[in-house]
Amino acid sequence: MKEQSGILLQEEENLLTRNNLIETYRAVRSFSNQLCNPLVTEDYVVQSMPDVSPTKWHLAHTSWFFEAFVLSKANSNYKSLHPQYNFLFNSYYIQIGERYERPKRGLISRPSVKDVYEYRNYVDKNMIDFLENANENIFNQLASVVEIGLHHEQQHQELILTDIKHVFSINPLYPVYIEKKQNNFTVIPKLHWISFESRVYEIGHEGNSFAYDNETPKHKEYIEPFKLASRLITNREFLEFIEDGGYKRSELWLSDGAAAVEIEKWEAPFYWDKKDDEWWIFTLSGRRKLDLNEPVCHVSHYEADAFARWAGARLPSEAEWEIAAQEVVIKGNFVENQNYHPEPLNINDGNDNLHQMFGDVWEWTRSSYSPYPGYKTLPGALGEYNGKFMSNQMVLRGGSCATSQTHIRKTYRNFFPPNARWQFMGIRLAKDLI
Repeated sequence: MKEQSGILLQEEENLLTRNNLIETYRAVRSFSNQLCNPLVTEDYVVQSMPDVSPTKWHLAHTSWFFEAFVLSKANSNYKSLHPQYNFLFNSYYIQIGERYERPKRGLISRPSVKDVYEYRNYVDKNMIDFLENANENIFNQLASVVEIGLHHEQQHQELILTDIKHVFSINPLYPVYIEKKQNNFTVIPKLHWISFESRVYEIGHEGNSFAYDNETPKHKEYIEPFKLASRLITNREFLEFIEDGGYKRSELWLSDGAAAVEIEKWEAPFYWDKKDDEWWIFTLSGRRKLDLNEPVCHVSHYEADAFARWAGARLPSEAEWEIAAQEVVIKGNFVENQNYHPEPLNINDGNDNLHQMFGDVWEWTRSSYSPYPGYKTLPGALGEYNGKFMSNQMVLRGGSCATSQTHIRKTYRNFFPPNARWQFMGIRLAKDLI
């Protein structure tokens, strides 16, 4: 095994040993705290829109997960620090019990930030005790649930960043999460097309390493010949779409997308604004002039789809994306790089390869989020984790600059409603070859 920025990477199959789980548990929980180091107390409590949760809620909810799914199962006498925490910090697990309304999480001033950290410490103490001392039978029953909890926390680490970005963006002072100098790359390689032949492919997860249930089972899909763009779409290319009246051309938009443009008054990607004929963008390093060489980010599925149609292309299916990614090494601009923003492509290995498949931005696909053939949810409340959201969502692939490299897989299926924009979401194009 090797360590990378606070979490352990396993070279071979996933082996849920005590020592591995203890080390990984400590690393993941510590990294959540590390992401909060730039914040002041007041930052932790703001909820700027219903999709955003206060930072302190993320810290508490990820602790509650271990209470609800591990500690209370391992010890019938386990007691939480407060009997109402199960109500406050449950998210959407109906089988666990009643929940506080998501859009009103920012109205809860207590428990305080200090109380939440005490709660995390309390859960950590009990979890380490469980991991070190539980008998083999109980450990073997719950080890895989601990592993789910760790990946669950990594998802919330990404949300801590995307949510605090939105919180800061509505503040006229434009707070800075972390100071970072802007890169000055000036040459972006021309977009090329990589072709894939028609045949039956296998996609989906198989094996003993960790994956969510929605990535299974591995199955066959027949794919017509297609080609995939060698890199992500840049701000410069998306700006051409804007200047060509892209947001006003109804023939480019899905019906729901055209309605969203009209209702939400979209004229550019989220976090863009125009002042004195210059485009600016808000980042976790503050507000600055738009870098035209960066991958376009914070676009909805509707915008990605309209851009693709304007460009004479389309979005890839998730099967096409996964097929293309099978021979690509998982490396890129992830949260461990501490950029917290998409980076311009800077390559030395030629243009005939696929670049930026992982990290930078989640890539929209044209695939609706639905079950694979033979899919089965996990038993009990954990079955609510993925399966019940298989409606009115679109699949994204590849991870982003806010994703941990150790969290992403080639089979990983992220999903969001097609109008979502506050996540790090971008565009890769595809075309038919028939």
